[in-house]
Amino acid sequence: MKISSERLALTHELQALAVDYWHDVDTNWGRNAPDYFTDNGEFIGPAASYKGRESIRKFYKWREDRGARTVVHAVINFQALPEGGDRATCHWILMLYAADGMPVLPTHPPIQIAYMTDKMVRDPQQGWLIESRRFDNWFEGGTPTTNPTLDED
Repeated sequence: MKISSERLALTHELQALAVDYWHDVDTNWGRNAPDYFTDNGEFIGPAASYKGRESIRKFYKWREDRGARTVVHAVINFQALPEGGDRATCHWILMLYAADGMPVLPTHPPIQIAYMTDKMVRDPQQGWLIESRRFDNWFEGGTPTTNPTLDED
């Protein structure tokens, strides 16, 4: 099957954006993560969802305030599908390694492997933004993911 140079360029651009997003989450507590979304963008997780930049910002601030957590979000098997000039859908696999505490921590299998679906829209001034990011868990186990509804007990 032939892949067009336009699709290849789009795949590389949107994969780089996904990697930059998760790098911010892994090394900067996700302080810039809300800026990757549209104003009403949705972060749709298996246990909780957040709509709008401020809701997403509040989640990442809550996550930071919990205390030390070491986390790696690995982006693999990335596929971008153009849907006209200003829209695209991306599918990829997220492998999440995480535990509370500072490194170096004992190694374990990933705590989550999720099939991800990103609906992307290109803004003329801001570039590509996430309209929605959906997690569909394929595997989970070990350490729980951070989730305000579960952690506030």
